[in-house]
Amino acid sequence: MSKDQGSSLPPKYNPQEIEKGRYQFWIDGKFFEATGDETKEPYTIVIPPPNVTGKLHLGHAWDTTMQDTVSRMKRMQGYDVLWLPGMDHAGIATQAKVEAKLKEQGKSRYDCGREKFIETVWEWKEEYADFIRKQWEKLGLGLDYSRERFTMDDGLSDAVREVFVTLYEKGLIYRGEYIINWDPQTKTALSDIEVIYQELQGHFYHFRYPLKDSDESIEIATTRPETMLGDTAIAVHPDDERYQHLIGRKVILPIVGREIEIVADDYVDMEFGSGAVKITPAHDPNDFEVGNRHNLERILVMNEDGTMNENAGKYEGMDRFACRKQIVKDLQDSGVLFKIEDHTHQVGHSERSGAVVEPYLSTQWFVDMQPLADAAVALQNSEEKVNFVPERFERTYLHWMDNIRDWCISRQLWWGHRIPAWYHKETGEVYVGREAPEDVENWDQDEDVLDTWFSSGLWPFSTMGWPDTDSEDFKRYFPTDVLVTGYDIIFFWVARMIFQSKEFTGHRPFKDVLIHGLIRDAEGRKMSKSLGNGVDPMDVIDKYGADSLRYFLLTGSSPGQDLRFYWDKVEATWNFANKVWNASRFSLMNMADFSYEDIDLTGELSLADKWILTRLNETIEQVTKNTNKYEFGEAGRHLYNFIWDELCDWYIEMAKIPLYGDDEAKKQTTRSVLAYVLDNTMRMLHPYMPFITEEIWQALPHQGPSITVAKWPEFRGDFHDEKASQEMKRLVSIIKAVRNIRAEVNTPMSKPISLYIQTEDEAVLKELENEREYLQRFCNPSELLIAGKIDVPEKAMSAVVTGAELFLPLEGLIDFDKEIKRLESELDKWNKEVERVQKKLANEGFVKKAPQIVVDEEKQKEQDYLEKQAKVKARLSELKG
Repeated sequence: MSKDQGSSLPPKYNPQEIEKGRYQFWIDGKFFEATGDETKEPYTIVIPPPNVTGKLHLGHAWDTTMQDTVSRMKRMQGYDVLWLPGMDHAGIATQAKVEAKLKEQGKSRYDCGREKFIETVWEWKEEYADFIRKQWEKLGLGLDYSRERFTMDDGLSDAVREVFVTLYEKGLIYRGEYIINWDPQTKTALSDIEVIYQELQGHFYHFRYPLKDSDESIEIATTRPETMLGDTAIAVHPDDERYQHLIGRKVILPIVGREIEIVADDYVDMEFGSGAVKITPAHDPNDFEVGNRHNLERILVMNEDGTMNENAGKYEGMDRFACRKQIVKDLQDSGVLFKIEDHTHQVGHSERSGAVVEPYLSTQWFVDMQPLADAAVALQNSEEKVNFVPERFERTYLHWMDNIRDWCISRQLWWGHRIPAWYHKETGEVYVGREAPEDVENWDQDEDVLDTWFSSGLWPFSTMGWPDTDSEDFKRYFPTDVLVTGYDIIFFWVARMIFQSKEFTGHRPFKDVLIHGLIRDAEGRKMSKSLGNGVDPMDVIDKYGADSLRYFLLTGSSPGQDLRFYWDKVEATWNFANKVWNASRFSLMNMADFSYEDIDLTGELSLADKWILTRLNETIEQVTKNTNKYEFGEAGRHLYNFIWDELCDWYIEMAKIPLYGDDEAKKQTTRSVLAYVLDNTMRMLHPYMPFITEEIWQALPHQGPSITVAKWPEFRGDFHDEKASQEMKRLVSIIKAVRNIRAEVNTPMSKPISLYIQTEDEAVLKELENEREYLQRFCNPSELLIAGKIDVPEKAMSAVVTGAELFLPLEGLIDFDKEIKRLESELDKWNKEVERVQKKLANEGFVKKAPQIVVDEEKQKEQDYLEKQAKVKARLSELKG
C-alpha cells in the first residue's frame, strides 16, 4: 500500500472524529462474523445478555470490554471467533417498567388484558434493544449480529419448553407449597437475587405464651408480631434442661385462643434469647422446615397484597404493618407483651418495587435441585471442569451448590415464558407438554411464567440451536470458551448454566469463567441512584472517547477485584492515546511515499533499532501471555511502558538522528523499523483501543482490509538481541545520570558541558565509542572523553553506572559539601541493596527452592551492587581527601 502518509493523520487527536463511522466500516466488512471456516479452530463467547429495561451501565461496559478484548485478540490469532450477542427479557424488571409507564397514562395491565399488555411489552423491547445496540456500537464491541438472540425468541422458547417438560418427566420439576420470597406490591414470587437487604432499625417484641391448665408461661421473642396469628407450635431444643418437662404440652396462643404444642427440634439455638421460638410454618422458611418435621398445620394469615386475611380474625383487611401496631397495643394491654427492645436487622426489599419482601407460603413450581447440583459438583472433579478465574471463586460456587435448596421457578407475571402446564376444567388433571393439549378448549393453561433465570440458564447452548443437536452452530461452537461475569451472580446465573448444561448436553457450558468485581465510585461506594454517584459510560465516551474508557476499565484492577472509577484516570488514558497519536503522526510524516513493500529490515541496524526490536519482542511475549491469562492490567502495563517510555521517549528521539541526516540507507532502515514496530504495536494495542489503532494502522504501510483481521504479532528470534538490550540499558543510564546531575546544579541541556566517561572494560569502551553520536545528541557535551583511565578533575560531579563512571567537571557550579552528601546518600542506598541481596542469598530455603535462573539473577545483582558500592566509596574518598 502506498499513499501520502504525512497528511493521513490530523494534527490533533480527536476521539469523537476518529470513532465516528468506524464501527459501520467493521460491520459492513463483516469482520466480526464467524465464518465456519473448518481450517480454523473455533473460539466462542456468548455475551451475558443485558436486560431490555434501559441503558447499559459502567458494569456492562467493563464486562463487555473484557470480552471484546479477548475476542479481538483470538480473531487476530487466527481463530474462527463467534462472539454471540443477545438480550434478556428480564421478566419482573421489564414488566415493572412497562407497568410504571402505563400508570403514568392512568392504566394498569388489567385494563389492557394479557394479550394487549404483552404486545405493549414487545414494543418496549424493540425500542430498548435498539438503544442497547447503539451503546454496543459506541463501545466498539465486535459482535456477530447475524446470530443475535433474545431469551423469548422462537428458538429459545422451544428450548425452555423442552427443558421444563424433560425435567418434569424425570420427576425433577414438581408443584407444591413452599415458603418463597413474595413481593406484595407486584404480587409475585421473587428469586433471591431480586431481594435487596437493607439494614433497618426495628424491634424485638417479647411475649409470654401461657401454658394450658397451668399458671406457667413460656417466653418467646419476634420481630414480626403480626405473624403470631399463624403460629402452630413453640419449639425448644431437645437437650435444653429448662424445657424438658414442657415438651409435648400445650400453650394457648394469645388473641387467637388456639392450643399449640411445644415441640423439640435441633433447629433451636439454646443460647439465643429464651431458647424457645414460635413456629409459623406459612410465614418463615426455617419454620416451614420445622413444621414439615413435626407435621404442623400451615396457617396463612396474609393476602397476596400484604393485607391480613380471614385467618387473622379481627385484624382481617388491615395492612400487615398496621396490624403489627395494633397487635402490639392489644398485647401490651393484656400483659402478654412485657418488653420491647431496639433491634437492628437486615430486611429484604424487592429490587423492583422497593416493597418489604414477605416470606410467604405459596403453591409454586419447583425444581428438585439435589440431583442436578450433585452432577454439577462432580463435574468439577473431572477433566472437563469449569476453570474459575480467579480460582478462589470456585469455592464460592461449590459452597452454594453444597447448600442447595429447591428452586422456585414460577412467577406471577404476564411477561415471560408461560409455564407449559394445563389444568383440565372438569377433572383438575394436570397436563405438561411441549405443545398444548389437543382439546385445548377443555383446559386452562397455568397463568404463571417462568423465572427469568430459567431461560438465561440455558443461554450458552440454547443460542446455538439446541435442542436441535444437529445444528451446525451447536456442533461447531459449543461448548463455549469463556464466560465473563460478576461475582455477584455466581450462584444465580453461573451455577444454573453449569448444571443445566451438564444435564442437557453432557458438557460444561464454558471452559473458563472470568469473574470480575463491581464498579464503585472514587470513595469505594457502590454506584446507585439513591447516592447519585452513577456514571453513564456514554457520557465518558462523549468526553474522552471509547478507547480511553476501555483502557481504563481493562487496566484499572486485577481479576476478581472491584474497580473504582476516577475521572482523572480516564483523562490519563486519553493522554496515553494522545501520546500514541502524536508519535504515530511524527513517524508517518517521515514516511512519505513509503509502502509496505518498502519495509526492509535486512540492512545495517543501529543499536537503537536492535534494542527497540528486542523490546518489541519482549512486549509481544508479555502482552500475549497476560491477555491469554485475562491479566489485562499486567498486559496494559507492559504496553504502556513500551509505548510511552521506550518507543516514544527513546527510540523515536534516537530515530531523528538518521531521519534528519544525509545517509539515505540509514533513513530507509529507520523508516522500515519505525513502520514495522508501529504496525506490530498497533496490532497489540488494538484489542484494548480498537478505534485509534484502526485509524493509525490504515495510515501506516499495511496489508489487508482492517486491523481487526490482521495477524497477531509473534515473537521473532531473529530480532531478539540481548547484547543490544544491555548496551542500550547502559547508554540510557548514562544519559539519565547526566540529566539528573544537570538538574541538580541547574545547568540546562542547552548549555554544553564537559563529559568524561571512564571504564576499564575494553568491551564497554568500544561500545561507548560506537554510541558517541547518541551521547553527543542527548548529553550535549562541549567535550566528550571516553577512556580506560581519566585524570579526574578535583571539582567534578560524578555518577556510577554498570561498567563505567561519569565525571562532569563543573567547577564553580557545584557545592562540594552537597556533592559529598549526595554520594553518602547513594552509598547508603547501595549498602542497603548489598545487604538485602546477600541476606537473600544466605537463605538456604531460597537458594534450594527458587528456580536456578532466579538465583543467578540475584547473584548478578549482588555483583553489580558491590561494584557500584566500591566506586562510590572510592569517589567519596577522593573528594574528602
